[in-house]
Amino acid sequence: MPTSGTRPASALPSVKARALAFAAILVAGVAGATIGASFVSVQCTRSCTTPDGVGGVVGGAGAAGGVGVVAVLTLRAMGEWRRISSDDLDGDDLGGDGLEPDGRDRDGLGGAGLR
Repeated sequence: MPTSGTRPASALPSVKARALAFAAILVAGVAGATIGASFVSVQCTRSCTTPDGVGGVVGGAGAAGGVGVVAVLTLRAMGEWRRISSDDLDGDDLGGDGLEPDGRDRDGLGGAGLR
């Protein structure tokens, strides 16, 4: 159980980062819907409300889905980077030689870990 002065280790991104990712997904969805509806509208010569709507929905879903994937990957990378950085600051990484303090091989590279 953590004491009152420390937080448990977490790879969860900050609230600000998650809010920005959510806003980016919404903006991409609106832009994709606009582009999809406009793309269909340019090609249509008669009353095209249904095709315009379908183009908007498909464009919005595609754009929001694509940005959502990128946002999730970015947030995961940020969380992992922060967790690794906090481990380094806490002294959990003892020099990058690939060996544990008792001399055991940590990464299976025989002490020739990445430097």
